[in-house]
Amino acid sequence: MKVFVINGPNLNLLGVREPGVYGNESLDSILAEMKGEAEKLGVELECYQSNHEGDIVDKLHSAMTEADGVILNAGALTHYSYALRDAISAIKIPVVEVHMSNIQAREEFRHNSVIAPVCRGSIAGFGKNSYMLALKAVYDIIEL
Repeated sequence: MKVFVINGPNLNLLGVREPGVYGNESLDSILAEMKGEAEKLGVELECYQSNHEGDIVDKLHSAMTEADGVILNAGALTHYSYALRDAISAIKIPVVEVHMSNIQAREEFRHNSVIAPVCRGSIAGFGKNSYMLALKAVYDIIEL
């Protein structure tokens, strides 16, 4: 089983950007922990981060033939990227939306996710554990 973990804009700044919201751990640290959990499940993770919408669309397209599922933290693109929404809808593999913060408890513009309706599910508000919960969810979805 192979799962892509795709991270969008500014997530490369985790640990530096708004630690009160996102914590002190870097994306690399979170992904390393996630890989350890994936290994226990027999899941191969391919991790990717980009600050560019089109690159994320391309990665989603490649997931269609290279992965069994996707964990996606689209960052701010969550709230307005119909290009990501269309890519998720097109690839026909399970995509779980992830947010470290509770987007419903933040600024009004963050309350709406245009990608949520085409994702298998959404996990938000549990910090780095949102990623771990998403891994378990994707694993369970694929195994069914």
